[in-house]
Amino acid sequence: MDNREIIIKAFEEAGQPLKAGEVAEATGVDKKEVGNIIKKLKDEAIISSPKRCYYEISK
Repeated sequence: MDNREIIIKAFEEAGQPLKAGEVAEATGVDKKEVGNIIKKLKDEAIISSPKRCYYEISK
């Protein structure tokens, strides 16, 4: 499983919006890489931001 899949799974399991730092902590992936992957996922509309700096799986 690559980092992208790990991050998506973390969002799915959380059941609530998460910050990039919380995702990095939960997955063990470097925070900088988490930020880059979150940006790509947001551009692809896989995740959305319900409020500033928080992200969740798009509904």
